[in-house]
Amino acid sequence: MSTVLSARFALRPLAAAGALAATLTLAAAAWAGPQYVEDGYALSGYDPVAYFTDDAAVRGDEAITYDYNGATWLFSSEEHRDLFAADPEAYAPAYDGHCAYGVAQGGKVPGDPELWDIVDGRLFVNVNDRAQAFWLQDIPGNIAQADETWPGIEPNPAAAPR
Repeated sequence: MSTVLSARFALRPLAAAGALAATLTLAAAAWAGPQYVEDGYALSGYDPVAYFTDDAAVRGDEAITYDYNGATWLFSSEEHRDLFAADPEAYAPAYDGHCAYGVAQGGKVPGDPELWDIVDGRLFVNVNDRAQAFWLQDIPGNIAQADETWPGIEPNPAAAPR
C-alpha cells in the first residue's frame, strides 16, 4: 500500500519540510496513557491485525475489542482480536501509533492509520502525505533515527483527552 504512495507524491523538499515542521509544532501530542487514542480507540479504531493479514487498513468493529497498553483496540473479526491478544507486540504500531517520521524528527503527533507501512514485521503509521513521502525516501534511516529518538520523547499528560 505505502509503496504506491511514493509514486504519487512529487514534493519540493523545502516546502514539504516546512509543512511538516508546522504540523509537528502546531499539533498537540495526543496522549492517552501509553497508546495514542483517537475517537476513544487505539489506532483510530482500525484493526491492527488487518495490516498484516489483509494488507489493508480496515476499520474495526466496536463490538470486537481488546484492551491493551492503556487503550481499547477494535478488530474486524474475533479471529483478529484473538491473534492480537496472543501477541499484541507483534501487531501494535511502532511508537504507540504516533507518526514514525515525526518521531524520527523528534516530535510526537498522531499517526494516520491510512498512511502505513510494514517493515521487518513492524507496523508504522505517518501523520500526512508529506511525512509519508519523506518516510519512504529513507525508511531504514528513519527507523534507526526514530528508534533512537523514541525513548527520550516524553508523554504529554496535559494533552490527554478529558
